[in-house]
Amino acid sequence: MIQVQNRYWIWAGPIALFSIVVDQITKGLVLANDVFNARGCLFQPIPQCGKIEISQSFDLSMVWNYGMSFGLMQSEGIGRWILFAVTFAIVIAFTNWLLKAERWLTALSLAFVIGGAVGNMIDRARFGAVVDFLDFSGPWFGIRFGAESGPFAWLDKTLYNGDGLLGLGFPYVFNVADMAISLGAILLIADQLLTKED
Repeated sequence: MIQVQNRYWIWAGPIALFSIVVDQITKGLVLANDVFNARGCLFQPIPQCGKIEISQSFDLSMVWNYGMSFGLMQSEGIGRWILFAVTFAIVIAFTNWLLKAERWLTALSLAFVIGGAVGNMIDRARFGAVVDFLDFSGPWFGIRFGAESGPFAWLDKTLYNGDGLLGLGFPYVFNVADMAISLGAILLIADQLLTKED
């Protein structure tokens, strides 16, 4: 039985819930927009999902992620439910930790991680994959490199736009839940590094 040993949950719980709600609203907007063809490209061998170009550095690109955050551990079929169960176990463990947290920063970081994890779990249960759409893979500041030869030839070809040039950008498409998980992880590391334990 989980025992509550602090009152941080009073505000940490709503932060986790807020993360889930914002994540699901933004994903709902993407799913409802015909430009993205989100449901049409689900489970296709070569997904033809849509894209809205915003700027040279940032686009809204619909991508179905069958793995964890930033495409790690891709899995389908029974693997989808194993990944779901693992994530669920992590959420339970982190919720227990949040209820016993001794520092506000620990509780805050765990709230973000829990909210993000639950947001992606909802997608995995509904669709078998997670809706990703925030795309910063375009060249930041217009910097582009010749990628098919030279020092960048070893990189995965999916990182270029087919023109043989690699933009200096973030190579993963992600969502609000991934942002919450990443922020929570950074805060948790900072909390553990900055706090001296007895």
